[in-house]
Amino acid sequence: MVIVNQQRVPRKRTYLMCSPEHFAVEYAINPWMDVTRPVDPELAVKQWDRLRETLVGLGHEVHLLAPEPGLPDMVYAANGAFSVDGTVYGARFKHHQRTAEAAAHRAFYESQGWRFIAPNETNEGEGDFAYLPEAHGGLILAGYGFRTELAAHAEAQEALGRPVISLRLVDPRFYHLDVALASIDDGNIVYYPGAFSAAAQKVLAQLFPDAVLAEAEDVLAFGLNLVSDGANVVLNSEATRLAGRLKAAGYTPIPVELAELKKGGGSVKCCIAELRH
Repeated sequence: MVIVNQQRVPRKRTYLMCSPEHFAVEYAINPWMDVTRPVDPELAVKQWDRLRETLVGLGHEVHLLAPEPGLPDMVYAANGAFSVDGTVYGARFKHHQRTAEAAAHRAFYESQGWRFIAPNETNEGEGDFAYLPEAHGGLILAGYGFRTELAAHAEAQEALGRPVISLRLVDPRFYHLDVALASIDDGNIVYYPGAFSAAAQKVLAQLFPDAVLAEAEDVLAFGLNLVSDGANVVLNSEATRLAGRLKAAGYTPIPVELAELKKGGGSVKCCIAELRH
């Protein structure tokens, strides 16, 4: 049961983003990518700028990763690493088209003095990892089935010293955890049950009895690919039903238009990595 009219308190966050200066759909590595649908590069940058300005306007700090030619998916900064308490577990991409992105992220974190742990297992950073610092003492939810290997979950647990809960994704349209589930505050989540195996659904129901549940139309509109500071929820403008549910649960939905970036199979969260010192 969702507690309604509870006072939600935002917490300042620090984020990493990368401009879609070189963004294009030049290959198809998820069901949303269609090389026959052209991207408007100017509009993509404009929509991304608006997202960044929205975060800054909410009082958050945004660091920028320099985009590199030949890496059209670098705009999806969430996939490059996963950080908890000042330690970074690096990404190792499944598809060769994105492999070089991992080095760019590592260089950023090392230049900032983070403790960086290089992975041996295939994983795509915050694409498949979510951290809830106040859930059960600090819990990592981790997806597998399409991009991140199950073995990476154990590796992440050793690297970060936090319990990792493995959740099997079963629908190729929801190929990363972050298109099917999101943290809406430090202790709770919103998710679409149909993206997960029956066993994973039971685990989520047990761990998060007060979770906000989304419907198919929400997740198909990339509504769950969102970012929340605990009070304000920045989400895709097409996910109107989900915005209503979040508002009813006491959150403030802030819709943003990201139609161009959706062409690559991502939305708000895909563009944003959280830096957790």
